[in-house]
Amino acid sequence: MDAFSPYPPEWIKNASHALSFHCPSCEALPHDAKRAWLNRYAPVTDALHRRRWQEFYECQCGTVWWAWSSDRPPSRYQTDDRGENDEFRRGLF
Repeated sequence: MDAFSPYPPEWIKNASHALSFHCPSCEALPHDAKRAWLNRYAPVTDALHRRRWQEFYECQCGTVWWAWSSDRPPSRYQTDDRGENDEFRRGLF
């Protein structure tokens, strides 16, 4: 499965929205998922004109879930000149 395919896979049809960026059933993180698909072909723009998209995951426990890319916690490898002062990253926007 190509995570960047423009066509949605069949397995995402019954996905549930996870309010935190982990499996809503077993709380596993996305890097433990069996499959992933990013819906980058239908982005949503927020109030600050930043794009976000849906990320779909099939967990090892069998749960299929999705979350907004903007809900993903910041990576320790990402350098961001705004740091923790960025309201969007802190979830205040």
